[in-house]
Amino acid sequence: MEKPISTAFVHRLLFMIVVWIVLSGVDGKALAIGAVAVPAATSLSLHLLPRQQYLHLWRVARHFPVFLFSSLRGGLDVARRALSPAMPLSPGWVEVPAQLPDGGRVAMGAELSLMPGTLAAGVRGERLLVHLLDTEAGFENAIPREEEAILGMIVDTYRRRNK
Repeated sequence: MEKPISTAFVHRLLFMIVVWIVLSGVDGKALAIGAVAVPAATSLSLHLLPRQQYLHLWRVARHFPVFLFSSLRGGLDVARRALSPAMPLSPGWVEVPAQLPDGGRVAMGAELSLMPGTLAAGVRGERLLVHLLDTEAGFENAIPREEEAILGMIVDTYRRRNK
């Protein structure tokens, strides 16, 4: 049930074009850079997330508002901490088990790094290394939920193959 490389490339290319335009607009310079960056990112995505692992675009779209809300909530928390110097912080590292394939771990690390209060700093074996602004705030409890959401965006091919 492997998707042909050309079909996978075209689908991902179209997805990446939409993402590029949403993020950078239709400015001529941005489009010129995108003409090089988008095909390169598409090729890289095929290496990081092999084509037999289909991506549910509707699940990605459904997850986007959740991500935005979590990011906004985290941003407000960080702003509150910054404006209140007496707010206790407990920065530290956690190692989170990551059951995602390599490309999925990259996506999860990128998503976590975009959320205030967390920074994915690498992978050690099957564990994702995450720096937390406050280890007492419960940020690490959200990480398995994010992993499950990302895993849900990858068609069940990965799950069936690894059970």
